Amino acid sequence: MIGDGAVGLLAVLSAKRLGAEQIILVGRHQARTDLGREFGATDIVSARSEEGIARVRELTGGHGTHVVLECVGNLPAYEQAVGAVRPGGVISRVGVPQYEEAPIGFGSLFRHNIRLAGGPAPVRAYIEELMPDILDGTIEPGKVFDVTTGLDGVPAGYRAMADRKSLKVLISG
Repeated sequence: MIGDGAVGLLAVLSAKRLGAEQIILVGRHQARTDLGREFGATDIVSARSEEGIARVRELTGGHGTHVVLECVGNLPAYEQAVGAVRPGGVISRVGVPQYEEAPIGFGSLFRHNIRLAGGPAPVRAYIEELMPDILDGTIEPGKVFDVTTGLDGVPAGYRAMADRKSLKVLISG
């Protein structure tokens, strides 16, 4: 998983729930990566770019990962995903990419038979399966909420998330 925000952390939780044996979380914020470990990350990589790619490849015996979830939406994260995935693997962009163009041609994806996926999450399709696990405490995705605010605090909440002062803001009331 590239990205230690709420989406990346919940991707870790999901991968663990689905039985992944090795889950590598790429992130640099200690409190977030600690939560990632609690959610099931087996390894944390704090490096970016070529150094981060090399570390992921080292953790996977030089092969790269079968699947990379790019949960940041920025081009450097996508480029790191391309470098970290093994030939025949899958890159799934989770969330809305914040870039118009990305290398997908012969040299980056096609030559290595890498599949690029992504799109809006069909959340309602999973509610019946997941809600019992949430209600009985088997999984606790709500741990990503670290601030609660009323409607008046929404603009400040978005700023806090953008400035990495808050992971995810819960609006109540």
